[in-house]
Amino acid sequence: MSLQSMTGFARSEATQGRYRIVWELRSVNGKGLDVRMRLPQGLEHLETDVRRRISNAFSRGNIQASLSVSLTETKLEAVVNHEALNAVLALRSQLGDLIDPAPLRMDTLLGIRGIVDIREAEEGEGEATARDAAALAGLDDALGSLKLMREAEGAALAQLLARHVERIAALTSVVENDPSRSPEEIAKRLAQQVTALLQDASTLDPARLHAEAALLATKADLREEVDRLQAHVSAAMDLLRTGGPIGRRLDFLAQEFNRESNTICSKSNSAAVTAAGIELKVVIDQFREQVQNLE
Repeated sequence: MSLQSMTGFARSEATQGRYRIVWELRSVNGKGLDVRMRLPQGLEHLETDVRRRISNAFSRGNIQASLSVSLTETKLEAVVNHEALNAVLALRSQLGDLIDPAPLRMDTLLGIRGIVDIREAEEGEGEATARDAAALAGLDDALGSLKLMREAEGAALAQLLARHVERIAALTSVVENDPSRSPEEIAKRLAQQVTALLQDASTLDPARLHAEAALLATKADLREEVDRLQAHVSAAMDLLRTGGPIGRRLDFLAQEFNRESNTICSKSNSAAVTAAGIELKVVIDQFREQVQNLE
């Protein structure tokens, strides 16, 4: 599966009958999936379908969906005000003996204010159904475009994250292979330290001192930290190859990377190892910052 970034923008435009339908989708980082919609008045009934389609397409991100529906042409109709017409006819009947009894002409009736109203034609049920279907189809088009954009950014992020992981692996090798970690070097350094202590403090028990030195050497060993870093590197590369919504798992690995690098820096008794540990922390911070953009 492809990796997806959580940032993107998409727009779709379509016409259905006399309607122009425009969707705009914006997506930014989020801990989960948060959908916010702006639907025109009268189309609120689409909210359930819109939310379902978005949640089927994406698992994370703050997504804003905006729908605009406008008329491309005006459809007018003439509506007779029957109450006003009946009132005029009743008045003519009442005044029949006082005015010309000739029948009322159509142009005369149309000239009477309030008899006929010219207004926009009401929307038929079939027209509304076709409009709603076109709006949802337009949303599907926009979701497809947004997914392509998020996948394109996700592919670029995958390459960047892989380089960070490779750098972490290289720095882990620097720590592992540093001469200060060889048994001979550790023994030599401890022997020098013990000798110096015995010269300055003749009352110290040599056997006890050697035992304490051996204990400190064990605590200062970085084998476990190196092994865990190598395991996390392998896990991260596997996730990047697998793809899909892996942002949360990579974020967890970033925390584990950081934990091991902190321990390495605190245990280090070599300038080279300390420098490698500090650079590890820098690379891990960069890795984690980019991971925040992944679905």
